[in-house]
Amino acid sequence: MISGSLVALVTPMLPNGELDWQRLHDLIEFHIEKGTDGIVAVGTTGESATVTIEEHCQILKRVVDQVNGRVPVIAGSGGNATQEAVHLTAEAKAIGADACLLVTPYYNKPTQEGLYRHFATIAEAVAIPQILYNVPGRTSVDMLNSTVDRLAGFDNIIAIKDATGDLARGKELIEMCSNRIDILSGDDATAAELILMGGKGDISVTANVAPAEMHKLCALAMAGKAEEARALNDRLMPLHKKLFIESNPIPVKFALQEMGLIDSGIRLPLTPLDTSHHAIVCDALAACGLAVTESVG
Repeated sequence: MISGSLVALVTPMLPNGELDWQRLHDLIEFHIEKGTDGIVAVGTTGESATVTIEEHCQILKRVVDQVNGRVPVIAGSGGNATQEAVHLTAEAKAIGADACLLVTPYYNKPTQEGLYRHFATIAEAVAIPQILYNVPGRTSVDMLNSTVDRLAGFDNIIAIKDATGDLARGKELIEMCSNRIDILSGDDATAAELILMGGKGDISVTANVAPAEMHKLCALAMAGKAEEARALNDRLMPLHKKLFIESNPIPVKFALQEMGLIDSGIRLPLTPLDTSHHAIVCDALAACGLAVTESVG
């Protein structure tokens, strides 16, 4: 059910930082029209760390209601406190999300046993499909493959988003766990290769601005069409790289603004993309054939 190109959706905001519901509506329709296979709402790219818990749930409900079953909706519901993650995951289930994405607890730097107990507690507390999320470059904690292997025994832990970008490690995960859970990429630059090795899709930042292309890339790789997938990935590589020229989602929000798809809002402590990087991101859009001032809705 959950495979292919899964967009890590930005949360549109007005210049004053308030949530922009109209642009959220437009983005959802844009993604469904362009073939995005699933929507991940209020994850890292959706600024989960800067929206309130009330806003978090409001965004999820808006997305679930509007999507209305047309594609899977995966709710970001992780946290660095286990009970907060349990609460958000329960709320996501009540709202009607198809699955939840649970990031490793950031800042606390738990042990591997702490990570196991954290995710085991959530899995036991809330009967909803759950996707583990390991992104050590963002959280300063790394969930080892051996810990993932232990967690793969829970029936409602269905996948992991591996955002390490380490293909050797991803291959080991596939060999170790893919008979029990799906392995999804969380690193656009290496996603095609991970899928060609047996991964099931990509939770993608690039898909925000190039949804049709990322859908095609994942479909080609999942079909084993390596040469075509790699050629398309090479064309998208400027975006894969330049959308991380500053901390995500700063560059991708700027790119979407340049395409006319969202307004300029972003919340502190994140700030708008530095002007010295504007041309770099615009050049990456142009290199992938994406024009500015595209309209939706």
